[in-house]
Amino acid sequence: MHALDECRSLDAAAFAAIREAGEPVVLRGLVADWPVVTAAGRGELGGYLSGLATGEPVPMVRAKADEHGRLHYAETMQGPNFVREPGSIAGFFAEIAHRDGAVAADTLAIQGLPAARHLPGFAAANTMPLLPAAVEPRLWLGTAAIVATHHDTNENIACVAAGRRRFTLFAPEQVANLYMGPFHVTPAGTAVSMAHVTAPDLDRFPRFAAALAEARYAELDPGDALYIPYGWYHHVEALSALNLLVNYWWNPARRDVGSPWDALMHGMMALRQLSPDQRRAWRAMFDHYVFKAQGDPAAHLPAGVRGILGAETPADLATLRRAIVAALQRQ
Repeated sequence: MHALDECRSLDAAAFAAIREAGEPVVLRGLVADWPVVTAAGRGELGGYLSGLATGEPVPMVRAKADEHGRLHYAETMQGPNFVREPGSIAGFFAEIAHRDGAVAADTLAIQGLPAARHLPGFAAANTMPLLPAAVEPRLWLGTAAIVATHHDTNENIACVAAGRRRFTLFAPEQVANLYMGPFHVTPAGTAVSMAHVTAPDLDRFPRFAAALAEARYAELDPGDALYIPYGWYHHVEALSALNLLVNYWWNPARRDVGSPWDALMHGMMALRQLSPDQRRAWRAMFDHYVFKAQGDPAAHLPAGVRGILGAETPADLATLRRAIVAALQRQ
């Protein structure tokens, strides 16, 4: 493993350069002046969040103590090793207060809570200096827990507001070494790695050793943040008895051109069953026409005759979409 790069003084121009590089970076002290960080440091996190909360019920995750905080699959792999139940922020802190230091306690988590809906006023009081106000914060509140390696189709700034967290990151190119679980049954909506970062079984998952050798890691304290580029896999350990992460997801990609995920699903259906020589031919086509490995594949053609090679306008894209839908309906 390699320690993640760090930055301790950041402005908009420096952050733009970080994003352009497409590499994860620890942003030390980025949100150290947030009121929620101050409240947590004083032991007043429950009162601070409860004072902002609307009281609307929130979904809470509960895993039994014998799962040792790891949120993953149940043994059958037909679902998660935890249950979801209705709860509240005040109820979460009430249960924590009644534990009296018990060692064998359930893992509790309130995950991905949209601040605008459940804690109005949070974003205005705890501002993110690097992003537009339209990028909404989400709160991840819980006890000590381990979230398995997964990736998001967004860019991400993850800010530690309470407790300590350890992040282990893998570049997108490591996907073949991560032994991802099924797409259709997932613990929380996205595929997760079957290999355990904290207790790897290299006999069962031998290529995972190569992923670990290239992994990046960092431990974050309250007030620290981490920039996770689009598509980077990350394993997250909440190390303290009480933890709060605030994250920001955004994706600057065009929304009118369809989903890359849908394209992957179609590719799995249409291309995987081809013979090796046919897959070779289509790999070259995708590298050239889709991923532009050698630059613009239509650069040598006059603009007026590029057809779908130059489909950029809404009208062009609508025509292409209709052709794709018609082709799928014929099958």
